[in-house]
Amino acid sequence: MFTGIIEELGEVVSIEEIGDSSRIRLRGPVVCTGARHGDSIAVNGVCLTVVDGPEELAAGTGEFSADVMAETLNRSSLGELKPGSRVNLERAMALGARLGGHLVQGHVDATGRLLSREPGERDAAGELRWEVLRFSLPETVSRYLVEKGSITVDGVSLTVVEAAWDSFTVSLIPTTLALTTLGAKAVGESVNLEVDVLAKYVERLLESRALPTPPNLSGPATPPNPSGASGPSNLSDPSGPPADGTPGESQ
Repeated sequence: MFTGIIEELGEVVSIEEIGDSSRIRLRGPVVCTGARHGDSIAVNGVCLTVVDGPEELAAGTGEFSADVMAETLNRSSLGELKPGSRVNLERAMALGARLGGHLVQGHVDATGRLLSREPGERDAAGELRWEVLRFSLPETVSRYLVEKGSITVDGVSLTVVEAAWDSFTVSLIPTTLALTTLGAKAVGESVNLEVDVLAKYVERLLESRALPTPPNLSGPATPPNPSGASGPSNLSDPSGPPADGTPGESQ
């Protein structure tokens, strides 16, 4: 799990194509600090696994490698990366640490595109104080967004300002613009989107309540016969014959 608070702007060092998958090498001295083989690092919001061995990580290059399978390349924007591309990096959150953003799985639900950038106010020195970005929103995830809810864009935890059916807006402060790839994102470029997982759980629970109760295929349980004989028990039918087979007395 991640928080959506980017720790570092990293860089793609190289990309090695291996069949329909790829091995990406990335530079990120901060996230490489204390990294071990098998650790999880989010790259533009995609949870990837460090594949370097202990000796490679101990070399102190500030670089790590991760394998990206075809499914991930097809369903995220990682397939568009090239050497020199800047990426948002975040290590998996530590249990008990502060949750500065929201619960992020690192599992991309869809990709969108930056539709527009609208500058906001400027301070006395002329520096931009905030900027509104609008992204396209695929129909498959549109229902999960609500105004003032959370969404992850390229690994960045953001608050939804406006939630339309085919797009949404977010307002970025100078820190986010400066310390993530969103500050330099050009109109038309793609981004990875992950909706709040809580919304998906709620939807599933509501769907399960609407489903009909499945039939009991095993049928009603037959009460045990205290005598051990087969057939119905006298406990369930007081008017029936005794367990020894002799006719019962009339009531």
